[in-house]
Amino acid sequence: MKSIAKLIFIALAIMLPAVSFGQKDVTKFLGIPVDGTKSEMIRKLQAKGFKLVNDPYSDDKYLEGEFNGEDVNVLVVTNNDKVYRICLADKTSRDITDIIIRFNKLVRQFAFNDKYTCASESYVDYIIPDDEDISYNMLVSNKRYEALFLQNPTDSIEYRHEMEKIISNFSQEEIDNPSDEVKEEMLYQLYDLMSKRSVWFMINKTLGKYQILMYYDNGYNQANGEDL
Repeated sequence: MKSIAKLIFIALAIMLPAVSFGQKDVTKFLGIPVDGTKSEMIRKLQAKGFKLVNDPYSDDKYLEGEFNGEDVNVLVVTNNDKVYRICLADKTSRDITDIIIRFNKLVRQFAFNDKYTCASESYVDYIIPDDEDISYNMLVSNKRYEALFLQNPTDSIEYRHEMEKIISNFSQEEIDNPSDEVKEEMLYQLYDLMSKRSVWFMINKTLGKYQILMYYDNGYNQANGEDL
C-alpha cells in the first residue's frame, strides 16, 4: 500500500486551479488523451508522425513509428468503440542480457519522471538483477516481469470532484488525526482513483527472443462487466 507521504502529495492535488472544465483527467499518451473513437485516435497518432500499416494478413489496424528512442508498433484498443488502451510493442527483439538492461532502464526513466508515481513502495522492487534467469522463471514459474506506474493528477475539475468525494467520506477528525485503519482506507480509495491513469510495461517472449510491451490505460473506459 502507498506511504502516507504519497497520500499527502495526492490529496494536495485538489488545491490545484481547475482549468479543464467538463473533462475527465484521463491517461495521456504523448499528450493525447487515451479516449474517443479508434479512428480519432489513429488520426491524432498520425499527426504525431506514426504511420498506418496496411497488413494484408490482419483486419486490425496498427501503426508504427518511434517512441522513446525505440522503433515500435502501436495498437489502439477499444471497448464499445471507446479507446481504453494504447499498446506499444518493440519491433526489435533482444536476448536475455539486453532485455534486462532495457527493462531496468525503463523502470528508472519512469521512476525519476515527475509525471508519474511508482505503484510500488519503491521502484527498486521492479529492478531485475543482472544475473537473474528470467527465461527459467518465465517458463517454469510463470513469473511476469512487469512494472506499474500511475500518471500524476493534473488540474482537471473532474478529478478535483472525484478527490472531494473521497475526502467527504471522512470526518474532519479522521482527516486531522487518522487512525491506521482510516489511513489504509484513504490510501485505498486514492490509489483506486489514480489507478485509472495507469502506465505499465512487461517483458514478452516470442520465438526465444524478448521484447517490451507497454500499455497506456484509461481505466474509465475499460469494461467493468456492463455487457455480461
